[in-house]
Amino acid sequence: MTTTGAHQDSAGDASPRSLLWWGRRRSAVLDVGLGLVSAVECALEGVRFSETAALPVPVGVVFGLLAGSVLVLRRRWPVAVVLVSIAITPAEMGFLMGIVGLYTLAASEAPRRVIAALAGMSLLGTLIVTFVRTRQDVTTADFDPGPWYVPVVSVVMSIGLTAPPLLLGLYVGARRRLMESLRERAVSLEQELSLLADRAEQQAQWARTEERTRIAREMHDVVAHRVSLMVVHAAALQAVALKDPQKAVRNAALVGDMGRQALTELREMLGVLRSGEEVAARVAAEPVPLAAVGAAAAAAAEAAEAAVTGEGPSLADLGSLVEQSRLAGMAVELSVQGESRVYRPEVEQTAFRVVQEALTNVHKHAAGAKAWVRVAHRDAEIAMQVENGPSERGAADAGLPSGGNGLVGMRERVSALGGVFVSGSTDGGGFRVSAVLPMGAPVESPVESPAV
Repeated sequence: MTTTGAHQDSAGDASPRSLLWWGRRRSAVLDVGLGLVSAVECALEGVRFSETAALPVPVGVVFGLLAGSVLVLRRRWPVAVVLVSIAITPAEMGFLMGIVGLYTLAASEAPRRVIAALAGMSLLGTLIVTFVRTRQDVTTADFDPGPWYVPVVSVVMSIGLTAPPLLLGLYVGARRRLMESLRERAVSLEQELSLLADRAEQQAQWARTEERTRIAREMHDVVAHRVSLMVVHAAALQAVALKDPQKAVRNAALVGDMGRQALTELREMLGVLRSGEEVAARVAAEPVPLAAVGAAAAAAAEAAEAAVTGEGPSLADLGSLVEQSRLAGMAVELSVQGESRVYRPEVEQTAFRVVQEALTNVHKHAAGAKAWVRVAHRDAEIAMQVENGPSERGAADAGLPSGGNGLVGMRERVSALGGVFVSGSTDGGGFRVSAVLPMGAPVESPVESPAV
């Protein structure tokens, strides 16, 4: 359907079916009003036409009413309206219909060649009729205006009746198409922004889940290891309290130091959790503009990067880690093969946490067993292995509960860096944990190997 904008329905307008081809009530009112005016005009002009053509006056009036009322169809059939206006041009009728019809046709979606052809026909018909009518008037006049008067007046009047509605219609149609294009682009952009917002929300949710998992692993590794050593030292303190008071004092001091370290690390992790909860509550309480999604995502990425690359345990701390287990009564041997280097922070931390959790499991499940910690620096990877012999006492003697998350956490850490993790029982009744990590790009500044 070629229209001049009637398809743009507004809220509260009647449905197109109830208004035939009009999309809006005001469009129907406008077209009906224009049709009535055009019918009256053509009826009045039909009286003169009937006198000129020697026809009965009622015939001219009825013809004018029927011809002028065609303007009501201008939105549905603009080509037909222009053709009717061209057809009645020799009768000097339908000037309003011709002007409005050309405007409607130029503003519609009709092909440009059709618009040009009908506009040329309307211009030619108006030119011929105007030329004949002006020449007749000049012939009956008492003066002679000259040979140039009739052509100039004919051209000016024909162009004046054809060009303005044609140009205005072309402008309105081009503007309407531009607005439609901009509206479609705005809708498309809004949909894309909505998709981006949903994707950003999913990524934020995934990042929050990953951060919670990472913090849970850290809390398990840190707290479980410290508390396990505290329980072991407390049991030793209870056993030697009466026999060796000096050793009991040393064990009590170790328990206090480990408790303070565990509390300090726990406060740091809980502080991270609280800050994350405050940010989440603020985001939920206050609407965040879509433009802030990118900034929030960048800030989250920077925070995650800082958490990963920040200060933490490294391979250089393995000596003190093993010494803590020795002070708790465990027989531990540490051996390092290859030239020690400084790796990426995440590799260093993961290697340390694997050894730490493995020693914690020995304290929990193999009290009194001997353990071996082996670290091998290779060309493209670093390998860790913690193995313990059979337990001399039952795990119930230590009284340490187990949630079953230690091996799972170690496997997740190693897999996140593209490494390999293997754990299982040995033939001698012990347990072995092995992990291989790709070293990535080592940092230039080698350090000395921890003492065996």
